[in-house]
Amino acid sequence: MGDSTADGLLERTLRVLGCFSEDEPELGATRLAERTGLSPSTLHRLLARMVELGLLTRVPGRRYAVGRRLFELGELSPLALRLRETALPHMLRIYEATGENVHLAVLDAPSPGEASALFVGRVTGHGSVPTLSRMGGRLALHAVGVGKALLALQSDDWIREYCAHGLERETVHTITEETALLADVEATRARGYAYAREEMTLGNVSIAAALGSVPGLPRAAVGVVSHIDRADERRLAGLVRQAASELSRALRA
Repeated sequence: MGDSTADGLLERTLRVLGCFSEDEPELGATRLAERTGLSPSTLHRLLARMVELGLLTRVPGRRYAVGRRLFELGELSPLALRLRETALPHMLRIYEATGENVHLAVLDAPSPGEASALFVGRVTGHGSVPTLSRMGGRLALHAVGVGKALLALQSDDWIREYCAHGLERETVHTITEETALLADVEATRARGYAYAREEMTLGNVSIAAALGSVPGLPRAAVGVVSHIDRADERRLAGLVRQAASELSRALRA
């Protein structure tokens, strides 16, 4: 197989995998053909091979879903094997102290215009407030605590470029103006933790702190989400700052 043929096959495979999302984790061949632009015969052969390799799996209704092999490979990523596994004990201590959602996110930033908070760890329980976050999901940096903590690590020029691509409004409380976001980031830097009040979900407060720089890993932040009526800012901030500091040391050891 020539290099150009192999590149083409890889590109088509990624086009198929890119069709799946949180809203549509299962898709039929017709929808996949529409989204990839591949001919039915080419797509049929590709899907069959991807199933054989474990990249896709067949599910009821003549549909496909992401396969077990991708799950296995994903668990070998440093984000899982190194960052999340090391972070879990620290996250559990926050959960045991609060009973609230605890999140671990990294800055996924090929450029400021595409940057987001990628969630790589989550601890929750029956008494925790509902949130929009999920493992492997992304949320806007400017609207969540872990995202704001990650933004505070960037230069003001980087943040201005991020703002230039538009700040999506998630709730009526979301910051959508550059000047206001820069001021919020400066406050985050001054107090040592980020604070988001009903900016992603009404009724929820999120407080987060960034980890120190760790070679081989993207910048990361740990945070906790609580209902606004029971959120003790000072206590929660102390917990996440301590966890971020201890986790940073553990990752560098």
